[in-house]
Amino acid sequence: MTGYILRRLLLIIPTLLAILLVNFAIVQAAPGGPVEQAVARLQGIGGSAPGARSEALQGESRASRGLDPKLLDDIKRQYGFDKTASERLWLMLGQYARLDFGQSFFRGAKVTDLILDKLPVTLSLGFWATLITYLVSIPLGIRKAVRHGSRFDAWSSALIVIGYALPSFLFALLLIVVFAGGTSLNWFPVRGLVSDDFDQLSLLGKVADYFWHLVLPVGALVIGGFATLTLLTKNAFLDEITRQYVITARAKGLSERRVLYRHVLRNAMLLVVAGLPQALITVFFAGSLLIEVIFSLDGLGRMSYEAAVSRDYPVVFGTLFIFTLAGLLIRLLGDLCYTALDPRIDFDTRAH
Repeated sequence: MTGYILRRLLLIIPTLLAILLVNFAIVQAAPGGPVEQAVARLQGIGGSAPGARSEALQGESRASRGLDPKLLDDIKRQYGFDKTASERLWLMLGQYARLDFGQSFFRGAKVTDLILDKLPVTLSLGFWATLITYLVSIPLGIRKAVRHGSRFDAWSSALIVIGYALPSFLFALLLIVVFAGGTSLNWFPVRGLVSDDFDQLSLLGKVADYFWHLVLPVGALVIGGFATLTLLTKNAFLDEITRQYVITARAKGLSERRVLYRHVLRNAMLLVVAGLPQALITVFFAGSLLIEVIFSLDGLGRMSYEAAVSRDYPVVFGTLFIFTLAGLLIRLLGDLCYTALDPRIDFDTRAH
């Protein structure tokens, strides 16, 4: 197992490198880089002026029309575009090898500091959404498997299908309309992770305020993963319940509860654990983006979106690096959990 872990850790390096190279090439081909954005703002065509976005993206030749060439050279030097693409790539890779993601073009801070500042919001959303999803979905999936074909199984399946078909962002808008002032109910806030007077609250008040703000965004994140995980758990249990070892355990006189939770659960959870890495990646890095934007949560997803729009390349590549690295490590952690549940699995043997 140690050899397998080392190989996976070593494979992270070429994987990160390949992803950075592909995205760097795409960025070079995209119009409206940071130089053009800066020039557009200097000429007064940025911001909220009508047609500003389209004119700013016309390219450097049009955006820099009438601008002092020396000033244009200074702008290029400020953003590092006085160097060739290959030189910029080499410098970026050298910085990333030292975990130095550079300075944001437009936020006036180091990318590392920005990531550390936004990370708690994204981790908070992802942690609670994942925890609630698993606490609800696994018992529900087991109950549906035990009562397969019953009325409970039928109506709960109908709700699960609706949850699976409903995108998280659409469910978030529905929650806002129903519970945040869109109707007569105005129970939950729709902006931020804490209230403006958070610092003046008592410890208990701060905890209550924090969870009060989490109800709608976490609820929106849970809906999609909840449906998928419940069905996965149910199908895994149904498959295991029909196996010979379950029949033998029942023949020995073991209680149904002991058969389910001591014998079936361990084997059925293998499929659930196998899907855990993808579930975590989806919740933390994919689902949180729109939720953070909708609920005005200042997290990594929202920051990376705004950086992509403004062509803040250090932030774009820094968050891409962090997201990719975290995703690869989560997948490796999933494999380790898999072997912990079933020691018979030997990844070293399978790799040969």
